[in-house]
Amino acid sequence: MGRERGPRAARRPLAPVTARDRANGRPAAPGAPVRAGRTGIATGPGDARARALDRADPLAGFRAEFVVAEPRLLYLDGNSLGRLPRRTVARLGRVVRREWGARLIRGWGEGWFTAAARIGGKLAELIGADPDEVVVSDSTSVNLFKLAVAALRARPGRRTVVTDALNFPGDLYVLQGAVALAGQGHRLVVARSDDDLTVSEAGLARALGPDTALLALSHTAFRSAFVHDLAAVTRLAHDAGALVCWDLSHSVGVLPLALGEAGADLAVGCTYKYLNGGPGAPAFLYVRRALQAELANPIRGWFGRRDQFAMAPDYDPGPGIQRFLVGTPPVLSLLAAEPGIDLVRRAGVERIRAKSIAQTEYLIELWARELRPLGFTLRSPRDAAQRGSHVALGHPEALRIDRALIEEMAVLPDFRAPDNLRLGIAPLYTRFADLHEAVARIAAVVRERRYARYPTAPPTIT
Repeated sequence: MGRERGPRAARRPLAPVTARDRANGRPAAPGAPVRAGRTGIATGPGDARARALDRADPLAGFRAEFVVAEPRLLYLDGNSLGRLPRRTVARLGRVVRREWGARLIRGWGEGWFTAAARIGGKLAELIGADPDEVVVSDSTSVNLFKLAVAALRARPGRRTVVTDALNFPGDLYVLQGAVALAGQGHRLVVARSDDDLTVSEAGLARALGPDTALLALSHTAFRSAFVHDLAAVTRLAHDAGALVCWDLSHSVGVLPLALGEAGADLAVGCTYKYLNGGPGAPAFLYVRRALQAELANPIRGWFGRRDQFAMAPDYDPGPGIQRFLVGTPPVLSLLAAEPGIDLVRRAGVERIRAKSIAQTEYLIELWARELRPLGFTLRSPRDAAQRGSHVALGHPEALRIDRALIEEMAVLPDFRAPDNLRLGIAPLYTRFADLHEAVARIAAVVRERRYARYPTAPPTIT
């Protein structure tokens, strides 16, 4: 898979990107830069290998389960928003026409009231929990707030929350708010990363102590894809006498998880990434059964009350996981999340993980051969056991490269400041050939300096 040092396309002037180009997801002139002989890796032995890997893929048939509206588009952002399952289209059609349209308020008694627990029970299979330990509700941030405050109140003699520098910023904001609300000398301690990719168990152990009430971490780091050893870190927290809460947003659906076996206390996560639940789909929370009666939900709502239709003026928390519900669920988006969860259950997380490892290894191999000479650095762990289902590449022009890929090359990756290009792999629909072609287009953007026409500041959202 050799590289061309001076492709002809790079020596021709670049025409401006037109609105039609953007709308159609096609590259601007001088034409499709990924045809044979234009990028140097669009055809040849590597391409044949990718096609062979796709033919041998036991999960290949699952791609047909998703809407692929633009066949030429290379979608590498499934770690942020998953594709639309075809069955979701049909499911929402039935919900709108029959359940809402025909049955009206009777729909509540015909499945809507129990949907949060029923779908949570399905999701429990994917995280190694029991059905009565998981419920689908609210957003990841709201669920994290509920559990963080509940944990602090359950450990009144301890005033420290520990997290790490790789945690998602939104989680840090929630934890800062929980600490501020507690307001009795509580503090947030952030364990540092020595390499900006990983956080060692030794570093976490140093941050934990007799004053630690809660250890709250993202299981898979959003920027580097580093994966904590869930069982080992849970033991660290318990050895310090602390509770532990995991954010599984970048793990659920692509990594085998065993919360019950590990003795994990609490967990939250979203359903719109690898579970393909749709934009803003409800999140989930997990509370170990032995802790459910001990913890109090700080946000009291009528769906979390025992015998909610008694309409009593005083709050009486419901039994078990119910007490962590709050208000009326968004039924349409709640039910829309179910088909994606069913697809992951059908495919099997172990098989998904095996393909994810194979694809991230393949992508890193392509990086080493084709992109490292062009100035890209690897910003994800090399050890597959410590890596989730996306690969982060660093480049000084990452933002402008990202813009050029989106605007001209029909590639949808993801940018994370300051200089990370994230390539998300969703094994249920990402093909090896997609990865090969994506690297070809990334290489073309750099060799032909297509990124140079874009500003260094991110676009303004209006």
